[in-house]
Formats: sequence, C-alpha cells, structure tokens
Amino acid sequence: MGFLVAAPRAAPVAGRAHAGAGQALIHRLLAHPWWPWIRRICFGGCIAFVLVLLARYARHVDWPKVVESMRELPPGVLATAVGFAVISHLVYSLLDLVGRHYTGHHLAARKVMQVSFTSYAFNLNLGSLVGGIGFRYRLYSRLGLRPGQITRIVTLSMVTNWLGYILLAGLVFSFAPLQLPPDWKIDSEGLQLVGVGLLAFEVVYLGLAAFAKKRCFKIRGYEVPIPTLKVAGAQLGVSCTHWLFMAAVPWALLQGQVDYPTVLSVLLLASIAGVMLHVPAGLGVTEAVFVALLSHRIPVHELIGALLAFRAVFYLMPLAAGALLYLKVEVRTRNKEAVA
Repeated sequence: MGFLVAAPRAAPVAGRAHAGAGQALIHRLLAHPWWPWIRRICFGGCIAFVLVLLARYARHVDWPKVVESMRELPPGVLATAVGFAVISHLVYSLLDLVGRHYTGHHLAARKVMQVSFTSYAFNLNLGSLVGGIGFRYRLYSRLGLRPGQITRIVTLSMVTNWLGYILLAGLVFSFAPLQLPPDWKIDSEGLQLVGVGLLAFEVVYLGLAAFAKKRCFKIRGYEVPIPTLKVAGAQLGVSCTHWLFMAAVPWALLQGQVDYPTVLSVLLLASIAGVMLHVPAGLGVTEAVFVALLSHRIPVHELIGALLAFRAVFYLMPLAAGALLYLKVEVRTRNKEAVA
C-alpha cells in the first residue's frame, strides 16, 4: 500500500534479539548455501510443468486449422479487438500521471504518457526489469528527472497496476467463480476464498487511505506513505479500467463463445502465472492457462488462433509503436548533445 522510500536511517540488522522465531528461521533458510539451488530447482520445475503442459496440448493441435481460424476472424472482430487494446494501453499510460501528481514534477502530460506507454510496451514483451523499470529510468532521466523521483514513479506505477488486479480478481473470484473443467479433481471454492482475501486487502487499503491519522509508517527502515482516498481512488480507477479493457481483447476475438467474466478470470490467472514464472510476455504460459481452463468449451484450434491474434494486437503492435517512440527520443537527444 503506497510505495517504499528509503528512510534516512539504516535498516535494522536482521537477526536482532527481538526478531521472532519465524523471522529468524526465514533468514537462516535464505542464508543457507543450498537455498539458491532450491530456488533454481523450484523455478525449473515450474518451467518444466508449463513445457510439458504445452507439449501435451501441442501434440493434439491441428495447426493448419489454427491458421485457418485466424484467417477467418472477421474484420469487424479484429477492429473491435484493436480498439479495446488501444483503450487499454491509453488508460495504462495514465498511471504515470498519478506519479506526477504525487512527486510534483512538472513534465508535460503528453511526455509522461509517452514514457508510460513505451515502457509498458517493452515491459509486456521483454519483462518488467527491462521495460517497466529500465526504460522508465532511461527515458525519465533523458527528460531531466532525478533518480529519486523516477524511483517513486516506477514503484507507484507497479503498485497501482497490481491494486487494480487485486480488486478485480477479488470480485470475479468471489462473485463469478470460474467453472473449472469437469475432469479436474478440485472445485472453485478455493478460488472463492482467495477472492475474499483479496477483497479484504482492498478494504484495509481504502480504510487506511480514508481514516489513517498517521500518513506515513516506518517498516524495517522504510517509509510507507499512505495515500489520500482521492489518490487511492485514482489508482484503482485507472488500473481496473486498464485490466477490464485488456480482458476485452481476447473476449472479442473469441466472438462470444465464452462470457466476459470467465475470460477476465482466466486472463487474471494467466497474468499472475506469467509473473511468478518470470517468463517475458508470459510466452507459452498464457496459452497454457487458457487452453487448460477453456479447451472443454472451445475447440483448441479456435482458442489458440484467438490467443495468437491477441498477442499480435496487444503485444506486438504496441511494441512496434513503442520502439518508434523510443527511437524518436534517442535521436532527438543525440542531436541536442551534438549541438551542445
């Protein structure tokens, strides 16, 4: 809740006498020489699971039919999907305007939105470390912002994005639970419990924003500012709108074969799976989750065809536009440096 800003004093040293037994156990585990190997094995196991799942479905996919299903997408459907993608990216570019309001810098709104759009386009395709963080630092520093300001903007943008995710996931998991495939051994009750927990988090966040008398807390040497209710509302409004229109893209491409809340639920699950596995663009992960959860309702070749079109519309087209904007900034900056 809010974003982290380093406080002037040093962080407390881990392992002090007042640290709880659970905390001490975690520190010992992380310091254990086997921990890096355990982490690699777990990560490798998750990747292997996704690859096996993809291979399992790929063997039964009629790829010529996938290509045919993409070619048969009506122009009106493609135009609608592109429109939803444009709105989603446009709304996402507003995230950094919240950061501008909070940090108080005076860059023009148009420039801030261009930085946000470009960074998000590279973030989607290359991962958050390169896109969401690296490109923001480079572009904002080119525009004259200080590292401290950029850090606050980056962190606030990331927090805002996931606040909207948490709210939407809480709502759809709680009130529109996903109907899992009939051959699965589990039901939707666990997902509903997760949804209730996510909604509880949002209630606490908004309650602090509305009623907290102390607007800043210190946790282990870091300052955690509590935003005003107005800022928190802006965070949720922008982020939720972005996620809603993002889910509308695959929903449009599936041409109504699945209801919108179901597509939104599957997209939210696929997004968090891609983040957990650290796979840039969720490549393969998104397809695996959609196929696993919806192949009992939609022919696999049509589902994969729609997902490939989704990648082209939501990932690759913005990447091309973002690359052109980035090239424009670099050329302009180099020309100014040459003149100076």
